[in-house]
Amino acid sequence: MEGVVLTIRMNEYTMRGANPNVPWSPEEIAADAAACVAAGASIVHFHGRDPGTGAPVADGAVLSETVKLVNDACDAVTYCTLGAGLDQERDARLATLTGAATKPELAPVDLGTMNLDPYDPVTKTFAVEEGLYVNTVGTLRYLTQGIAASGVMPAAVVWNIGSLRMLGALVDQGLWPTPVYAELILADRLLCAMPATKQGLDTLLQFRPDGVPMTWTAICSANTFELLDTIVAAGGGLSFGLGDHPYPELGTPTNADVVTAVVERLRALGRRPATPEEVRASLAG
Repeated sequence: MEGVVLTIRMNEYTMRGANPNVPWSPEEIAADAAACVAAGASIVHFHGRDPGTGAPVADGAVLSETVKLVNDACDAVTYCTLGAGLDQERDARLATLTGAATKPELAPVDLGTMNLDPYDPVTKTFAVEEGLYVNTVGTLRYLTQGIAASGVMPAAVVWNIGSLRMLGALVDQGLWPTPVYAELILADRLLCAMPATKQGLDTLLQFRPDGVPMTWTAICSANTFELLDTIVAAGGGLSFGLGDHPYPELGTPTNADVVTAVVERLRALGRRPATPEEVRASLAG
């Protein structure tokens, strides 16, 4: 694919203290998605949020409404989340998707069990010390099959080398459909992930499953501009947005403002963003 895939991580579980433009309601998400696509994004990733408090919402009706509004507003590839917390059972995590009348095109599967607990090297402390995210092989099978049975493509969330090896095994078993869309997580404070450095990215890329067609983007734990050139040169796309970082270096931007700045850098590198149509074609094989 000639274009660079830009996946916008619109809100995650981020509050508005650092940036008031984080979208929460279905209407806000749809308007933000349309602006992001107009600026050059192709995939929009969003979490259900309470419009008033920003609390996580895991509800099929809310997901359905959000996807419908996004589809009405633009042609973005829609990418939801599953569930609302690390302590949910796997059937509850999948229920948000299966309960949605209008479904997204992508839904994530986190490939591995990990200590999802940020470490602060300044204070030398972990945030909670009990942030265990459990994804057994049985859970991965259940989620992957359930997502596919819903007519949605599973998105591989890659935290480390083990995630890529697990992805290869699931493809080998015939459980994971190909081509694959994968998000590679690079993070400095989450020690379960590869560090947000060129070496961290290069190490992950060495363990991509052989012979598996893959469209991949990379998530940096903070400012996507820090590794933008490196990721693009390696053949990847970019996953970023206000859900991960408030981008104060751009003032008080919207997600679309961040997309505009990223596209400006891509143009300076002689590249352009991929369109949603290109992304769908690449994932269709």
